[in-house]
Amino acid sequence: MNEAHRPPSGLLARQPLHFILGAGQRRQFPDDSGAEVAFVGRSNAGKSSAINVLTGQRSLARTSKRPGRTQQINFFQVGTSERRIVDLPGYGYARVPERVRLAWRPLIEGYLLNRQCLRGLVVLVDSRRGLTPGDELILDWCLEAGLPAHVLLTKCDKLSKSAAASVLLGLRKALADHPSITAQSFSSPKRIGLEQASRVIEDWLA
Repeated sequence: MNEAHRPPSGLLARQPLHFILGAGQRRQFPDDSGAEVAFVGRSNAGKSSAINVLTGQRSLARTSKRPGRTQQINFFQVGTSERRIVDLPGYGYARVPERVRLAWRPLIEGYLLNRQCLRGLVVLVDSRRGLTPGDELILDWCLEAGLPAHVLLTKCDKLSKSAAASVLLGLRKALADHPSITAQSFSSPKRIGLEQASRVIEDWLA
């Protein structure tokens, strides 16, 4: 069966997920225990759509035609255990009010620098744009912190197969000296790369 037509599978799709809370300040974070996997990326990179398709939910993470909708850190519990996925605010979208953009950075940094239960970071990158300075900053931080990262090159269905393969190959070559950072092609509407991404996330949460 073609991956694009497979039903949702894996830990995230099999177990119930529910929203815990949205945090606008560090003091609101849930207890720093168990295991978390966080999603981060530029505001229009398709982060919410990726979370929804990976979890088999239609609206777990809110999608919008207006990027920058996620303006706090949203925590979701996986099943009944202390495993969570975390939706971090998107970055780099100019139409978001300046006061909001200024609040995002310390909120994201406060999470990334202090969260001991964080097991890995899924970085969403638009395959048509490649790495932006914001993406590079996040990946550099992961290297310094010794935190594994997995890059999803989203919207690969907007490219030809050869172009998408070329973008992925170029990124993997650039990351060749950093085995803790992996990458793959991904498309939410076409469900390309769904199984591979699910396995990475489930291994981290395990």
